[in-house]
Amino acid sequence: MLTIKRYVRAQSLDEAYTLCQKRANVVLGGMLWLKTQNRTVDTAIDLSDLGLDTIEETPEAYRIGVMVTLRQLEQHPGLAALTRGAFAESVCHIVGVQFRNLATVGGSIYGRFGFSDVLTLFLALDAAVELHHGGTVPLAEYAARPYERDILTHIVVSKQPGKVAYLAQRNISTDFPVLTCAVAVRADGVRCAIGARPMKAQLYTGDPALLAGGITPESAAAFGESIAAEVPFGSNLRAGADYRRAVCKVLVRRALLACKEDA
Repeated sequence: MLTIKRYVRAQSLDEAYTLCQKRANVVLGGMLWLKTQNRTVDTAIDLSDLGLDTIEETPEAYRIGVMVTLRQLEQHPGLAALTRGAFAESVCHIVGVQFRNLATVGGSIYGRFGFSDVLTLFLALDAAVELHHGGTVPLAEYAARPYERDILTHIVVSKQPGKVAYLAQRNISTDFPVLTCAVAVRADGVRCAIGARPMKAQLYTGDPALLAGGITPESAAAFGESIAAEVPFGSNLRAGADYRRAVCKVLVRRALLACKEDA
């Protein structure tokens, strides 16, 4: 059972940061994962009054506040246009609408959960995170760091031209994924993120030379093989490592072909 001794709605990021420095305190996201834990929290820090629940658009990027819900990501027309619907696809199987109306982007990204669909897609999109004290950091770097007591405020997705596809394999439609895959095909190359390995998502390069002649069924399959050979997989109750490796080949191939069809 989760026990909270004190609840504070922070009135500034400085206040939230100061409170966050004590190990027994915790920042609240959507409370959907936190409430399942068996722990005692001295002070629960709520960021709801800090205006972090909006998606701002600039000519160069989308700046997504950490209190934005997964449902907002799912329904945002600008993000849908930028990614050809990949944002909606990445979250639409996460439990249900009621859950996605509560779960926050910040909770997903800060948590860096192995099963995170959201982290997988943001990695492929070359996103960056904004930290109150740490400044702007590439998401790939942030995801590899140990947990730190800074306040995550925004996730920034630049408006890079290209094609994006997101796919995941689940044993049933609303379960945790067995494997997640996001592919972004852009002028500077292909970014491929694989998650739910069952470890957290990471970026992999594969063999770019395999796609030098363009995306075809054959080159996409070969690139999927190269990614699967590069990714470390593990086993858990949902699937074994060998099964995940076989699924990875298929998802990468399908994602590449989906990007080609969307051209």
